[in-house]
Amino acid sequence: MPANNPKVIVYIAIDNAKGVTQYGGTVAAPIAKNVLNSIIDILNIEKQKDEIPKEFNYIDKVYVKVPNVVGMDKNDATNNLKNFKIEYSGDGDKVIYQSPKEDTQVLEGETIKLMLN
Repeated sequence: MPANNPKVIVYIAIDNAKGVTQYGGTVAAPIAKNVLNSIIDILNIEKQKDEIPKEFNYIDKVYVKVPNVVGMDKNDATNNLKNFKIEYSGDGDKVIYQSPKEDTQVLEGETIKLMLN
């Protein structure tokens, strides 16, 4: 487990940042995220199977994967997308297209567009 046996240390120092509120979360954190994502790719670190799921606070943004509802009838699609807003277009009862597509990461509660036929 990488957390128990670190191979890399990331230190980001911003000297006299201009034009932004000077908090680590707004200045250094996005840079650290990009560096860490690159390191994960370079070291080919795979996702852990026994990871601890993150617990969210009420102010946290929660991202979820969009399920595939193409081919479902309107009621089944609606039930599968209960954590999203849904916009329908077209006549009919069968989903022939969805946007965003399946497995796309979006904020929980975002709008999913369904085309019906």
